[in-house]
Amino acid sequence: MQIIVDIGNTDAVFGLYDQTTWKHIWRTPSRLDETADSYERRLRLWLLEASVPLSAVKTTVISSVVPGLAPIMRAMLAELFGFEPIVTGPEIYPILPIEILRPHEIGADLVANALAAYTRYHSNCVVVDFGTALTFTTVSGEGKMLGVAIAPGLKTAIRSLFANTAQLPEVPIEVPVSALGTSTTLAIQAGVILGYEGLVRSLLDRIRAELHGDCLAVATGGLSGRIPSLRNAFTDIVPSLTLEGIRLIGDLVTASTK
Repeated sequence: MQIIVDIGNTDAVFGLYDQTTWKHIWRTPSRLDETADSYERRLRLWLLEASVPLSAVKTTVISSVVPGLAPIMRAMLAELFGFEPIVTGPEIYPILPIEILRPHEIGADLVANALAAYTRYHSNCVVVDFGTALTFTTVSGEGKMLGVAIAPGLKTAIRSLFANTAQLPEVPIEVPVSALGTSTTLAIQAGVILGYEGLVRSLLDRIRAELHGDCLAVATGGLSGRIPSLRNAFTDIVPSLTLEGIRLIGDLVTASTK
């Protein structure tokens, strides 16, 4: 079994992978004020509830866009399982079967998305990741990362309104029935949720136009299914795609050391 950890700006996502399937996926807030012991207790409990002994875990892989949290998680996994985790980063990108765009600048999660998409489809593909940021990562059928577009994520946009305005409340991410908001909550949902539908479709159209129409679109991330009207914009919706890419990186690193 493998433990795959995707440390994002909002949540750290832990995936338990066994041979061909994701057995469990757990989320916990990404908090720099938590200790390695705190994360260890949480992971121990999850594994206990899943009836998975520590000895069953043979590989651990970390991807992080929160530099301060990566060493905490690395120390926790090494102490818990008795071996060092694989940590994704520019130093191991040369072994990957894709050409990375600006390897010392690009987020590890975007590299994982590109690798997973290339491995799965072997075609021009744009991965739309609905996370803290809304990212569009495009990889060619030949395995070259062609570019990235980044916008604030759905929750980030709503929280920004809540944090920077005196009278606007934080609202749930729910699709309103109308673009004509008849309350403050419905007005924010209309502007952000329905507005993001237009944003996603517009960017997909522009990306496809630049690639002369030849490009699949795949959605991933914790909020990838929260706008039902966008489902027909995607060839596939794979919430675990980033975890899959991180796992593939770990497998390639392991194979290269044998």
